[in-house]
Amino acid sequence: MSLTEGRKEVPLYIKMNPIDNVAIVVNSGGLPEGTIFACGLELKEHVPQGHKVALVDLEQDGEILRYGEVIGYAARLITKGSWIDESLVRMPTPPDLDELSIGNKVPEPLPPLEGYTFEGFRNTDGSAATKNILGISTSVQCVAGVLDYAVKRIKEEILPQYPNVEDVVALNHNYGCGVAINAPEAIIPIRTLQNLATHPNFGGEIMVVGLGCEKLLPEKMIPDNNAATIVVLQEQRGFHQMIEQIMREAEEQLKRLNSRKRVTCPISDLVVGMQCGGSDAFSGVTANPAVGYAADLLVRAGATVLFSEVTEVRDGIHLLTPRAANEEVGRKLIQEMKWYDHYLDLGEVDRSANTTPGNKRGGLANIVEKALGSIAKSGSSAIVGVLSPGEKAKEKGLIYAATPASDFVCGTLQLASGIHVQVFTTGRGTPYGLAMAPVIKVGTRNALAEQWHDLIDVNAGQIATGEATIDEVGWEIFRMIIEVASGRKETWAEHWGLHNALCLFNPAPVT
Repeated sequence: MSLTEGRKEVPLYIKMNPIDNVAIVVNSGGLPEGTIFACGLELKEHVPQGHKVALVDLEQDGEILRYGEVIGYAARLITKGSWIDESLVRMPTPPDLDELSIGNKVPEPLPPLEGYTFEGFRNTDGSAATKNILGISTSVQCVAGVLDYAVKRIKEEILPQYPNVEDVVALNHNYGCGVAINAPEAIIPIRTLQNLATHPNFGGEIMVVGLGCEKLLPEKMIPDNNAATIVVLQEQRGFHQMIEQIMREAEEQLKRLNSRKRVTCPISDLVVGMQCGGSDAFSGVTANPAVGYAADLLVRAGATVLFSEVTEVRDGIHLLTPRAANEEVGRKLIQEMKWYDHYLDLGEVDRSANTTPGNKRGGLANIVEKALGSIAKSGSSAIVGVLSPGEKAKEKGLIYAATPASDFVCGTLQLASGIHVQVFTTGRGTPYGLAMAPVIKVGTRNALAEQWHDLIDVNAGQIATGEATIDEVGWEIFRMIIEVASGRKETWAEHWGLHNALCLFNPAPVT
């Protein structure tokens, strides 16, 4: 049923699974007390858009079911037609990681999707790129100010001479010194920086600017690359020489990058990251399922798809380990969950710390409900690999890349894993973007797409109002990925030049 019939707005709710005893209100602005749905359900009070209404009487301590799963227990009697505010939902315990089934429901491969290509840049190592960028890494935060000054001058004075190069990006970060660099978990920020420096969109050109006395010396950033350019500031005679040296080396690399042309590449060369931020109750109804459908299309075409965010997977892990392609993949998935449980324990919190005030305003009662909607981004394919934070993707197919759920940390780690394009779903709205790879923003609600008409790239809200199907929006996302990867279409974040700073994940001690 459409949201409107003639001029009269029809009250609508969405129930995700036949066994669910709650549903979410679709109508923008919510619905008032006394509203009667077509099924005869009458609201006992005003229910905001995206928030849950009880479809039956829920006894105290009774199960609250959404997505066919228990998202919590009723803190008191909740009568049919009542608003289920977050305060009325007691959170259940997470799935026991030692009792999970592994690989017992591995999906059969879907039919191959052939004939799809994109126009990308071919790198000498055989990889492909979706952008032609000069990236300049730093080995320590101390040099960030100098590099920013140099990059500004490079963009103003040199880059216009090399029209085939799209941008110059400084890879600044807060690591490199004052850290326990030999601590076991220091491998995470170190390999992240190493993999960022060799991102395929940099075309094999590597420059590292270091200070000279830091713990993470420039040569440690690129241990297996003898062709990299290193500029050490403590070896220069004053600020002017520092800038001139960086600019001189940059121009040599720009000359080589400028000779690159787009060529036809198979979709199997693409690595696409799936992420969400500013989620709401529609995320698991519209945008995330549509992204999951696009993920299945990409896998069918031979591409690599990453989904992430440990705390937004943890409560749905029992639905994922059965999809593991084999025992090894399943065990690695569980290992990453256990590692993060321990990490949170050290901070004296649990996964419930994830849910934000905006998530709750958007109708999500807790992290359980949020996670069940979040994992929809993974589609329905078998999970063929698991990456620890900052590891580079090597397999084709659907891969779980373990990261925190923080938008900025997840984005940085997915870049290190080699994504060419990121698809980012949002219900509350965020202008988030990445400098190294384009971000396609998918909105969960019509109201957000209308409000942020010049920030949201794809409106999945039409699924909730019956104006489009999950399949149709999934295909729209798939086709847009190809257009963006080919440089034929700009995302809004690219158009406005919006990007967030890199944000390393460093669970090791800072000294």
